[in-house]
Formats: sequence, structure tokens, C-alpha cells
Amino acid sequence: MHLELCALVVEDYDAGIDFFVDTLGFDLVEDSPSLTNDGRPKRWVVVRPSGRETGLLLAQADAQGQSDVMGHQFAGRVGFFLRTEDFDGQYARMVSRGVKFVTEPRNELYGRVAVFRDIAGNRWDLLGPRPDGPQPGQG
Repeated sequence: MHLELCALVVEDYDAGIDFFVDTLGFDLVEDSPSLTNDGRPKRWVVVRPSGRETGLLLAQADAQGQSDVMGHQFAGRVGFFLRTEDFDGQYARMVSRGVKFVTEPRNELYGRVAVFRDIAGNRWDLLGPRPDGPQPGQG
């Protein structure tokens, strides 16, 4: 088994696609018409980092309760962890594309990290290798 998708509530499908594809560099895997459980039209929108299996299902909020959770899906905690081998390069690209970081990059035992917010306001860790040595469990 593997985790295929995680749902992320967004205000608008197209704005979500712009953020994840144009800003973060994810692939748009699918954007198909679909229906809600009660028959209303919606879209099935899946994005994911290039070459990876796990993706995000962008779910456009269509009710007040869904709108209420945007940006708070993880109760203010970091809910997603985006790993890169080129932390400094990816950080610079994201900043140049307008991504809002809420912490400065720092080194932790598990690697280099900085926290940013997605288009809905959810917190993410951008993670990379420590520049000063092996990661826990390595070498």
C-alpha cells in the first residue's frame, strides 16, 4: 500500500492549480469534471511533485463548513512536509515566486527547514538535507 492522495480544501480550483503548478512546480495530474455525492458538478483536480506518487486532491470549498477549515486543516500546525535535495535553490525559487515563509531557514537534527503557507493558509515544512553532515540514521 501507499498513500495516493490527501485532500486539501481550497477556495478556487484554478487559483490552487496556479499555486501548486506555477509557483511550487508540481505537475497537474488530472483536472476532470466530476459530481458531488448529491449530484452537483465539481472538478477532480490532482497535483503532485514531479516524479512522485503521492498527490493532493484540490477540493474546492462548496459549503460554509468547508470554507471554515481553509487554512486551518491542521489546527495551526504544519500539516505537509515537502522534501527537496536542493533546499537553498528551492527556497530561493519559492521566495522569488511570492511564497510566504513564516520562519527563516534553520538547521535541525532532521535537516534544513523553513515553514511556509500554501494558497489556503495551511502551514508546510520545506525540508532539505543538513549542510553540515549526515542525516539521522545515515553514515
